[in-house]
Amino acid sequence: MPKMKTSKSVAKRFKITGTGKVMRSQANKSHILTKKAPKRKRHLRDAVIAAPGDSRRVKKMLQAGG
Repeated sequence: MPKMKTSKSVAKRFKITGTGKVMRSQANKSHILTKKAPKRKRHLRDAVIAAPGDSRRVKKMLQAGG
């Protein structure tokens, strides 16, 4: 049976915390930033915990990498 491969696209986008939660970066911070308030841009910098349904899928795709 061949080994499972880690989904590299998922590995670059998500990070697993020490407690096993999945962290993701927030959207809307890549372009058209002039009309967005500084406060909004500042809050978008921080990573957030992914939803439970997404977390299960992400962990499965990262499973092969350890």
